[in-house]
Amino acid sequence: MSTARSRLLDLLRTRALKHGTFQLASGAHSRYYINAKNVTLDPEGTRLVGQVVLELLDGQEIEAIGGLTMGADPIVTAVARQSYDEGKPIWAFIVRKEGSKSHGDGQLIEGPLPDQRGVRVAIVDDVVTKGGSILKAVKAAESQGCEVVKVIALVDRLEGGREVITQAGYDFVAVFTKHDLGVDVD
Repeated sequence: MSTARSRLLDLLRTRALKHGTFQLASGAHSRYYINAKNVTLDPEGTRLVGQVVLELLDGQEIEAIGGLTMGADPIVTAVARQSYDEGKPIWAFIVRKEGSKSHGDGQLIEGPLPDQRGVRVAIVDDVVTKGGSILKAVKAAESQGCEVVKVIALVDRLEGGREVITQAGYDFVAVFTKHDLGVDVD
């Protein structure tokens, strides 16, 4: 495990993982919650997320990275910044949860997504449970003519999301699973 990946795992364990009783975005109830934004919005965490996700994209010829707001926002920004620093810029975009806005320019996707069909993109999220948020972002990107070539989650709760995403035909990888964070309960 790279130094960046190891440190990112430490931060997720100590700053993102909480025990108690929680209702998840999927509607399910859980005895633990992973608030990855406590890490993805942290200065050190942002740097580490950019490095680790960019490593996963190496050789994929990704032109843009995006995902559903709110979980993806800091991740795509971190990757865009890191890619620029490394001299291989990747555009960042964010998909609105509520669909196209009814004011302004009415965009479903915000960000400087190249205006051409077939743009190779990666879709990211902080935590995957059932896969619904990721698939919503995938469909939005595809509706704009993008080719989704990689799907990444920082943490997989191992509750069926991976299977839903891969059965839909997408190449999915999680940086970590709940077991990596030390969670052995649902």
